[in-house]
Amino acid sequence: MDLQERGFEKELQFQSSRSGGAGGQNVNKVASKVELRFHVESSALLSDEEKALVQQKLASRMNSEGYLQVVCQDERSQLQNKELCISRFYELVRQALTRQKKRKATKPTHASVKQRLESKKRQAQKKANRRFND
Repeated sequence: MDLQERGFEKELQFQSSRSGGAGGQNVNKVASKVELRFHVESSALLSDEEKALVQQKLASRMNSEGYLQVVCQDERSQLQNKELCISRFYELVRQALTRQKKRKATKPTHASVKQRLESKKRQAQKKANRRFND
């Protein structure tokens, strides 16, 4: 499932502002910080099941109006920050839509059990040697 092929760019909203950090005097006059906003509920590109998954897994990144927000101010260029925001957005959505494998319970291997018991014996022997014998 390739998310870029769906064409999310039509549904993304961008807002730029002045950012802090590196840039010298340029920082005070250039709006290089980019904020990407994506309204999950009104998206035509996600199914209802996918919307629920995204809202559940990315709840900490969503605001009260239901917008998924990604903010980038790492680079000095607004264009680079915009591209970085888009790539982070796709990565977040991809991770939210990826189902985790169920863990299969397994027994400890014979070698690991033996190693643990040997370690316990060495520790016990070490402590036994510290005891004062009359």
